[in-house]
Amino acid sequence: MGRLFGTDGVRGVANADLTAELALGLSVAAAHVLAEAGTFEGHRPVAVVGRDPRASGEFLEAAVVAGLASAGVDVLRVGVLPTPAVAYLTGSLGADLGVMLSASHNPMPDNGIKFFARGGHKLADELEDRIERTYRAHSSGEPWDRPTGAGVGRVRDYDQGFDNYVAHLIGVLPNRLDGLKIVIDGAHGAASRVSPEAFARAGAEVVTIGTDPDGLNINDDCGSTHIAKLRAAVVEHGADLGVAHDGDADRCLAVDHKGNEIDGDQILAVLALGMREAGTLRRNTVVATVMSNLGFKLAMEREGLTFVQTAVGDRYVLEEMKSGGYALGGEQSGHVIALDHATTGDGTLTGLMLAARVAATGRPLAELVRVMERLPQVLVNVPDVDKTRVSTSPELSSAVAEAEKELGATGRVLLRPSGTEPLVRVMVEAADIEQAGAVAGRLADVVKSALG
Repeated sequence: MGRLFGTDGVRGVANADLTAELALGLSVAAAHVLAEAGTFEGHRPVAVVGRDPRASGEFLEAAVVAGLASAGVDVLRVGVLPTPAVAYLTGSLGADLGVMLSASHNPMPDNGIKFFARGGHKLADELEDRIERTYRAHSSGEPWDRPTGAGVGRVRDYDQGFDNYVAHLIGVLPNRLDGLKIVIDGAHGAASRVSPEAFARAGAEVVTIGTDPDGLNINDDCGSTHIAKLRAAVVEHGADLGVAHDGDADRCLAVDHKGNEIDGDQILAVLALGMREAGTLRRNTVVATVMSNLGFKLAMEREGLTFVQTAVGDRYVLEEMKSGGYALGGEQSGHVIALDHATTGDGTLTGLMLAARVAATGRPLAELVRVMERLPQVLVNVPDVDKTRVSTSPELSSAVAEAEKELGATGRVLLRPSGTEPLVRVMVEAADIEQAGAVAGRLADVVKSALG
């Protein structure tokens, strides 16, 4: 049986892979493992539990709350809020544990469970492994040590969570957004109320789309994975910019006043220069993944900033930021982490910071993003090959070296084995899209012949 925990919690089709029984069992296991680790020592434990609007989140929330309370944990139920809000409230309320029910940008039938440790930080891999081992042991018959009487957990709704989180977002902005018109696409997800409220309180004139969740329409032809409607709405309303979230609002993409999409690399570039100007970009360094566009790296070097690369995944970005003491990092997909203000990617905060930069400079977003030129990027998936030999094939190494020589300083080659499928991803960047496509095609052919 494979590992339950992936890079971002436990996910699967709700009521098929991710059942109420699994949610309850993992919650009980988490409570016991954290108790054994000494997290609850000397006090009565408290957990914050939130969810996105998916219909399945209703019964999964009930299962998680039941599991925690049965293990002696008091529960503060915050309802529908973004993942970063649950992380923030876990820290600000001094809770011992946070639980978020969401499958992020995945389609509605999916759902997921993500645990946060004290302070609102993601659980360490070692703790996730212990939770999984404990869950499996008890699901096969080992009895739980259960509290009784006054020892069981108490459950109450924490209605102040919404206002507390929005106040936090407004409180960390460097300036107001007065005079800006902004379109917000909430993906019919967890930010459908929070994001428009935060932007409005910050002074912006707000137009909303994708902010009417019914439990079934989350991420459905809207949000950061389907940005066409936002592009059209920005142009239609003559807005200064648009912001698109995903289902749990831990990411943000943007659209300029002309309807052009602004990705995570461009957002990072704009924020990096603003933070350097304000003196808050620690060590003048930005952290991003190997999938960031080469244009971003070249722009950071031209601006005299250090660019630190990590493996793909926001958890690796966060780990590097913590270990290096950096303040800003993120991914091309729009996961942006401002570590002085959040412990995880926060789409609403990212959008607010981007809009604040537009307001502070008086320059349109389309002009601000010119700090970097996004080089053409071609991605080819090569299926049914032995991905384990990517780094050891002499034929492939020779082909990559030849391609890199041809591309020179304004191009880049990246071969990535898929983490879940028997395929290799060939990514090529070049100053010219035709050259990028030609090089990617040749390398894909070599991958097939060398690893097939």
